[in-house]
Amino acid sequence: MKIAIASGKGGTGKTTLSTNLASFMAEKRDVVLSDLDVEEPNSGLFLKSELFFAEDKFKMIPEWNNVDCTLCGKCQDVCNYHAIIQIVDTIMVFPELCHSCFACSELCPTNSLPMGQKKMGELQHFKTSTFDFIESKLLIGEEQAVPLIKQTLDYVDENFSTDVVKIYDSPPGTSCPVIEATKDADFIILITEPTPFGLNDVILAIDTMKELKKDFAIVINRYGIGNDDILKYCDENNIPIIGKIPNQRAIAELYSKGELLYDKIPEVKTELENIVSYLESHILK
Repeated sequence: MKIAIASGKGGTGKTTLSTNLASFMAEKRDVVLSDLDVEEPNSGLFLKSELFFAEDKFKMIPEWNNVDCTLCGKCQDVCNYHAIIQIVDTIMVFPELCHSCFACSELCPTNSLPMGQKKMGELQHFKTSTFDFIESKLLIGEEQAVPLIKQTLDYVDENFSTDVVKIYDSPPGTSCPVIEATKDADFIILITEPTPFGLNDVILAIDTMKELKKDFAIVINRYGIGNDDILKYCDENNIPIIGKIPNQRAIAELYSKGELLYDKIPEVKTELENIVSYLESHILK
């Protein structure tokens, strides 16, 4: 079972919920947590773990071989991302724009654009006392998160059976990285906060999940601040709210120290029990 935790914007509590939910569920189930926010992964800050495995991750980029090239311009014509241009007698490749689609390489009549590996990041597999944790991180300057997210998801699927609950700490927003992180998930938990900004951005996330035809529910973080607009919106649109994490100073203090919440704040544990109860009754077997 694949459960993605997402939101319409950053700072709403995805990592807080992901790490606490994974730790809580791991007391009774086999769990793997994956941090898919590869541009700025931080789930590991809240987990005591040991490195089990690490590997570099690569994407494929064309490399121009000018020996046989006839400068026909075919590569430039077929590239939808403007990653290849011809300037007089030179073919220039822009790795940051390349989407590794292989079109230029496969369609080159003289095989002058063989694909080569370019490192884009690193995947690390950790083990905590109760569950596995996977984290991937883009290299500084890399612009495309989607290829690394895809390879991370592939690693999880290849190394963990379908009996394991797979929890994905997704990137923020509603752009391509979020689509990649959630498109194969069985259920989406959208976490938000009861503020005008929180409501505006979670509506964008809701519309995205509807477009992807995903089952989802809402968790409200920092419940007790702001207003009740999110409650009214969910009620009017028949969207289930399965958890309300309270706004407490003690929670902020523990978070700032990099500590988990559910084993220290009874109200947080109660909300996690509510979330798991909903998941068990709707999707978990």
